[in-house]
Order: sequence, then structure tokens, then C-alpha cells
Amino acid sequence: MKLYDSDWAPNPRRVKAFLAEKGVTVERVEVDLKSGAHKHPDFARLNPLHRVPVLELDDGTCISESVAICRYVEELHPEPPLFGRDARERALVEMWNRRIELGVFAHIGAAFRHGHPGMAVAEQPQVREWAEANRPKALDALRFLDRHLDGGPWLVGDYFSIADITLLVAFDFLKAARLSCPEDCAALLAWRERIGARPAAAMA
Repeated sequence: MKLYDSDWAPNPRRVKAFLAEKGVTVERVEVDLKSGAHKHPDFARLNPLHRVPVLELDDGTCISESVAICRYVEELHPEPPLFGRDARERALVEMWNRRIELGVFAHIGAAFRHGHPGMAVAEQPQVREWAEANRPKALDALRFLDRHLDGGPWLVGDYFSIADITLLVAFDFLKAARLSCPEDCAALLAWRERIGARPAAAMA
């Protein structure tokens, strides 16, 4: 297998963090997004949407979308389980992962893509007003998570999951979006400190 990724893009980091928690090593191929390598016809054959990450299997099958890749790895390497250990837990992990993707990551991503000068060429049209509209939404979402995390170490109680990995990557992407976690989010900041000791956090 080969993992086509980029060192600075957030979604490939999700996969690399997942692999780190599993203790699984996969051959990596760096895709230079800044030079437009993801737009090259050779890469388009792997993913016509021109996005990383992509996992190319030995039979030539290409899987894109970070959670889809993680689900495939989970099937091959079920221990430790990161999508839940029973029906209840799997549902809660799915719920929180989606909440982070749609309610946190999406707002941070919009603030970055539409507000960062370095994205002006890639994001056409770049709508500054949309970036500003998403900034307070991202901060509101962080406060919501802070209230939830006040009751347990991880998003699903005492169980560490892919939802925590997704939040880790979203949280660390705040800086690129020129945002910061509110100082009064003590539980969320404590969560970031806890996860900092895990293998997932080493995959920056």
C-alpha cells in the first residue's frame, strides 16, 4: 500500500495520526500541493477530485477521504479499536466524529480557505465575509466541546477514538486559520494536553 499525503494539509494528518495509534506503517508519497502536484494528470488518475490523502492498495484500488481510509485500516488492524468496541460506542463515535467534522472543522476550514492570503489563488472566489462569518461559529463550537469534555477525558467518555483524532487535527488547525482556543475553555485545553502524550499528536 501507498499513502499519498501532504505534510501540511490537515486531512492527511488524520490518517497518519490514526496509523500512529494503530502502530501501523505504510509507505508514504509526498504530494507537493504548493507546486500543484495534486492537479497533475498522474495524480488525477488516483483521485479525480485532486485531493489528499489517497490510499493506493496493492491491486491498484484507490481509496480517498480520510475516514474511509481509516475504516479500511481498522478492518485490517482491529486492535486497538478506534471506531468503538460495541454498537453503542460505535454510534457515539460516529456522532462525535460527524459533529467535529461539520460543526468545528468546517468552520475552521472556511475561515482558513476564505481568510488566509495564501489561499487566494487556490480558493476561487475567496469570500472574506464568509471567513469572518465562520470565525465566531468555530469559537462557539469550541465552547460547546469544552462543556462536553468537562465530564470525561475523551469525547466518548473514557474511550479514545477517531473522533478525538479529528478534533486534534481541527484544534491544531486553528493557528493556520488565525484563530485561538478561548482561554476559558479549561476542559478543552486540558484535553489537548492529554492527547499531546499520545502517538497521534506526534504526527504534526
